[in-house]
Amino acid sequence: MIRRVIALFALTALVFPASANQFRFTGTAKSNGSTVLYQEVHRVDGHCAEGVFEPQSHSVNYRKGPGDNPFATKQLVYEDSALRPAVDFRQPDFNELMKISYPDAERLSIEWQTPSGKVETFTVSFDERLVVDAGFDHLVRANWEKVTRGESVEFRFLGPTRGEHYGFVLEPTSNDQLNSDVVLRIRPTGLVLRFLVDPIVLGYNNDGALTEYLGLTNIRENANANFTAHIRYEVEQYPDCELTP
Repeated sequence: MIRRVIALFALTALVFPASANQFRFTGTAKSNGSTVLYQEVHRVDGHCAEGVFEPQSHSVNYRKGPGDNPFATKQLVYEDSALRPAVDFRQPDFNELMKISYPDAERLSIEWQTPSGKVETFTVSFDERLVVDAGFDHLVRANWEKVTRGESVEFRFLGPTRGEHYGFVLEPTSNDQLNSDVVLRIRPTGLVLRFLVDPIVLGYNNDGALTEYLGLTNIRENANANFTAHIRYEVEQYPDCELTP
């Protein structure tokens, strides 16, 4: 009898495997002329801590269309902070590779293989204000109460191809191109950078999920420039706990 119970339990585990706590969503990037440029397929694995989802790893496959093989990939690992993931980004069509790692608590390393084949390396010191790559998404959620009541948040954002970080502000805004419950923008605070870098506009739903992104992307249009796109996201699976505190 005991063996039968054990066998039944094992069979059930095979048929209904225990799944990690996942957050899955897909983005469709379009140009200003509404031409589909590519799709992003996101999978975030994490766990619930005091009722709030905390990411541990995040994979992104970039595809020209549904079912196509990825033309670029990104792997993010969140170890010490949701704001500063380790990054492994690959875009083989342009022979581009970007890696960001953290050799110690207050210093990060960047290795960037450029489309020309040259390898650039940087070592950057930072403090708790720094946000790296998709860490901006978690910055929004960590400050959800502030931004939804109209307050702004200042931070530093890493420019990995420059080997430097810069002052930015996250703030509520409005934009006729977005149809989201909460609309925010990220803009540089430095006077010179304001003339060089356009703000990024973000849309979120009331659950704290990213629904829209309008601005410069990390996907190359050619060897010298990246796409500027309007990306609309659809959630396939929410985690078992809340996205925001």
